[in-house]
Order: sequence, then C-alpha cells, then structure tokens
Amino acid sequence: MFADRTNWNLKANPLSEALAQHRTSGKALLDLTASNPTECGFDYDSRAILQALANPTSLAYDPDPRGLPSARHAVAAYYAARGTEVPVDSIILTTSTSEAYSYVFRTLCNSGDEILIPEPSYPLFAFLADIQDVKLARYPLAYDYGWQINFHTLQQAITSRTRGVIVVHPNNPTGHFTKAGELTKLNEICSARNLAIIADEVFLDFTLHRGRAPFSFAQNSAALTFTMSGLSKISGLPQMKAAWLITSGPEGLKADALARLEIIADTYLSMNAPVQWAIPASLEQRQSFQTQLSSRIQKNLAELDHQLATQKSCARLVVEGGWYAVLRVPATRSDEELAIELLNQKNVYVHPGHFYDFPSDGFLIVSLITREEDFAKGVKLLLEIF
Repeated sequence: MFADRTNWNLKANPLSEALAQHRTSGKALLDLTASNPTECGFDYDSRAILQALANPTSLAYDPDPRGLPSARHAVAAYYAARGTEVPVDSIILTTSTSEAYSYVFRTLCNSGDEILIPEPSYPLFAFLADIQDVKLARYPLAYDYGWQINFHTLQQAITSRTRGVIVVHPNNPTGHFTKAGELTKLNEICSARNLAIIADEVFLDFTLHRGRAPFSFAQNSAALTFTMSGLSKISGLPQMKAAWLITSGPEGLKADALARLEIIADTYLSMNAPVQWAIPASLEQRQSFQTQLSSRIQKNLAELDHQLATQKSCARLVVEGGWYAVLRVPATRSDEELAIELLNQKNVYVHPGHFYDFPSDGFLIVSLITREEDFAKGVKLLLEIF
C-alpha cells in the first residue's frame, strides 16, 4: 500500500548497529563525527536569541510566500557584508536547505529527470531525490594535491534528462571550494545545455584561507543559478529551521523561475512568523559563533597535523573549508570494518569514507568542531590502531 519512492532499505547497517550496542553498554565514547554545534560547548547569547523569538509582532498573521521583507532584507545584508549584492525579491525563505532543494527539484524536474551531484558528498541527496521522484547521476571530485571538479566525467554524465548540476561550496566533507575557473566552466556547460546550477553554500563562511572571502554563487548571472544557505551553519542554530533560496541568472530565466517558486512557496507557507521575525537577530549571532568555531577548527586541525607528523601510516587530505577533515588510511579492510574496529577497541566513533560515497576504501572522516580535548584523545587512539 506504500509508494515505491519510499521503499528504502531501513535495516540498520553494521556500523549503526555497533554504535547502538556501544551506547547501550554504557562505555565512554569519543565521538569524532560531531555535527550539531549546540552540543559542542560553544557559548550562545541565549537572552538575545530568546528575546528575538518573543517579538509581539509574531501574533499577527501576515503571510508572504517569499518570506517577511524584514527577514529577507537581513539575508540581503548578510551577503552585502560579504561584498555580494543580492536583490531582496530574489530571496525565498524556507525552513531548511532540504526544503529549498525540494522547491528547486519541483521547479526543474519532471518525474524521472536527472540531477548531477558531486562525489564524494553528503548522503542526504539520495533521500531528497527519491522523495521528489528525481534521479541522481554522479560526477567525481578528483584529488591531486587538492580537490578539483572532473569536468570530462561531468560532461559525460549529462543526458537528455539532466536538468541541473549541484555544487556544494565548500564541499562536505572534502572542504573543496569551487574556483573561479571552475565556475566559468560550469557556466559554459550549463548555459549551453539549458541546465541550472544548484549551489549549496551552508559552509561558505568557514574558510581556512586567510584574506579575501570566497565568492558566492548568489552573484552568478551567466547561468540560471539557485543558491541556498541558512542559520543552521552560519549562526550555529539548526533548531531555528530557517534557510533561504536565492535565484540568479539571465533575467528571463530568473523571472520565470521565481514566479514558479513563489507558487510552490505560497502553496506551503511553511515558515513560521516568530522565526522569521527573529532572523535579523539570529544572523547577528554569527559573529560570536563563527569566531569560536573557526578558532576550534584551527586548533583541532593543528592538533591533527601534529599527531599525524609522528607516524607514517595515515595522512590528511587538503581541506580548504567546512567542518571536516578527510584522512587517508591504509586500505587493509573496508572503511566500515575499520570504523567498527575503532569503535569496539578504542571507543572512538568516526565516519567511514563510503558514508560520503568515496569511490574506494582507505578514507575516514573526522569532525573538526569536536571539543578540543575529545578530539586530541580520539585522534591519538585512532592512530594507535595502525
């Protein structure tokens, strides 16, 4: 009686089963997969955050399919502070980037149409695509003293049913930022084939390069482009469920896309008023949060490099931004088997490379936002197993 699109294999994988057993055993756990900033010991201005949610204006119902103007102006101001001009009317508020993806997929794709996604990348795309009856095709990120888009394979993956190319900027978990030359090539490919660029920029503010901040796809006008981000990473507030979708590109395509997106947004009107009114104050919280988080990332990365320098079995791949580091480890067993061994023997939890669709074994992913003491202990125990 259920739809084929929800016919997923819901059986827990061996690593998930091992983690559940470990937690029920009561043993200590050094979790090097931390992704929830609210559980990582950062200081928040709780009073300011809660006061913003108590705005009495929220008691009035004044729906706007694109989102309240005050909230969209705050998002535009965020980009202006980065040197990027974003028209307020090009912004549509959503409850999450997942919802933003669903809006874009529904705007671009008929049932069975295809979207290209990078590999490695975050596994959420498979579920989002299934729910929207979209097919995924993959293009690789190649590693050679840093990550690059493999454009030869990307173009080979394009078919008559391809509707867009997803770019995660920077990529999760590789930390690869799209370069200016890669953007030029993407624009050439997509504009020539009537494809859209779908840019996920949730980690955009977290660069490891000093100097000028990386560009945003929100300024791209050479091809139809959908850019998304939100408070979850920018301000470390995933519980607020506040994100946005920005449309840019050639004026005709942009106007047509926005008209369609507005109808989709108006159909659901999913954003609640208190969170919308709080978006300006929530974005202000990013300054303190990002200072704390960036400091931790730098310290954990330095600790990781220090410990790696004392051995010859493992190495860290180049990372340009984001919250994660990729370790190249001996491929003497599958990554999942290695992760289970680390969990059972060392009480250390890491993600295996296949979780992010790495094409071969020999990769582990660790979170750089883990509490510093736990991170140092966990990495030490991890390296002991080799």
